[in-house]
Amino acid sequence: MKVMKFGGTSVGKPERMHQVAQLITKDQEPKIVVLSALSGTTNTLVAIGEALLKSDKTGAKQVVDNLEAHYKNFILELLKKEETRQKAFATIAEHFEFLNIITKISFNEALNKDILAQGELMSTKLFSIYLEEQGIKHELLPALEFMTIDANDEPQLGVIRQKLSALLEQHNGTDLFITQGYICRNARGEVDNLKRGGSDYTASLVAAAVHGTVCEIWTDIDGMHNNDPRVVKKTLPIEQLSFEEAAELAYFGAKILHPTCIWPAQQEKVPVKLLNTMQPEAAGTTITQQAGSVGVKAIAAKDGIIAINIKSSRMLLAYGFLRKIFEVFEKYRTPIDMITTSEVAVSVTIDSSAFLKEIVKELEPFGTVEVDHDQTIVSIVGNEIAETKDILSRLFDCLKPVPVRMVSYGGSRHNVSLLIPSSHKLETLQLLNKGLFGLD
Repeated sequence: MKVMKFGGTSVGKPERMHQVAQLITKDQEPKIVVLSALSGTTNTLVAIGEALLKSDKTGAKQVVDNLEAHYKNFILELLKKEETRQKAFATIAEHFEFLNIITKISFNEALNKDILAQGELMSTKLFSIYLEEQGIKHELLPALEFMTIDANDEPQLGVIRQKLSALLEQHNGTDLFITQGYICRNARGEVDNLKRGGSDYTASLVAAAVHGTVCEIWTDIDGMHNNDPRVVKKTLPIEQLSFEEAAELAYFGAKILHPTCIWPAQQEKVPVKLLNTMQPEAAGTTITQQAGSVGVKAIAAKDGIIAINIKSSRMLLAYGFLRKIFEVFEKYRTPIDMITTSEVAVSVTIDSSAFLKEIVKELEPFGTVEVDHDQTIVSIVGNEIAETKDILSRLFDCLKPVPVRMVSYGGSRHNVSLLIPSSHKLETLQLLNKGLFGLD
């Protein structure tokens, strides 16, 4: 069974939805199609929640009304038959009735999760109605009936597999299923979500749960590129990556793929393909167990990094010192991206300032603490690049004008990471593009 995921831009316009219908019916292989909300919808739903959090019910109501008008116009272009149009209007009316009720009652975080779920629920129902109009046999699988996370917000693959298998067995003989990305139920049974970019995660979890033949991620770009095409003019799509290489790129800033997407597919050895809805004939990028080649393949950049330096000549070499440092970050559930040590100091980076004040306060007894904001991690990723003899010399030859703050090398065979001031990000990506790939 094939799993195909389509993001917001792939279903954001009626003509795009028409194209998705053509793509999913090109072959006879059984498939599960995972859809995101229509492009812009999730941001709008976030805005509704933010307005309600500020007790701005009038502002929230205005945003709801504008969104409803957008969906009504979308339906008029999506569907041609009056019967199916009326069905679609009635369907979205239920969701906007819910949103309107929310604007009149006390707001809380659980309700906010319900608000955020409406985008995927509406996009899949509208797409299902369109398929019905086209006479395409399918079933709508509610993600809230099988996608679950535990008390630590981690998906439960075993439970997902069991529940999804039971649902599929109820529709024996059906070869096409539509479901929602992003949304799930938490350990309390409440509506929740897999966070931003979670539709990729849904697709990978579904592919792992059904032992899929492939997990296709359809977006608006033809695969993973060797550099950020939004920043660097000349970039090239990468034909093949290993799961390890793709995971490094996703974690360190490659926007086409959600960082959590790789793990479930890797567990079950399900190939992942990154494809372009607007150019379906493009080869895209294939992610498998095999890397395909050795050497530098791509560069990714992760912004919003904070560097924390703890200087302590008295304690650094003491037994258990690093453990005590790490325990502070563990206490506040704040992951560390990079770490370097010297005889008198240890430097780490984090990507969240949520508990920064508390972390710094608890680190101060260990020594002098310095904090640098507005940093960027630039990662150079490729198969076995840590074993490539000239990789460091080539890197630093082309980065002479850039003040490199930290270097992480050797912890992974597939990654060399640099910490730089964010003000030098554009310059760094361009210099690396020329120095490593010969692209101006």
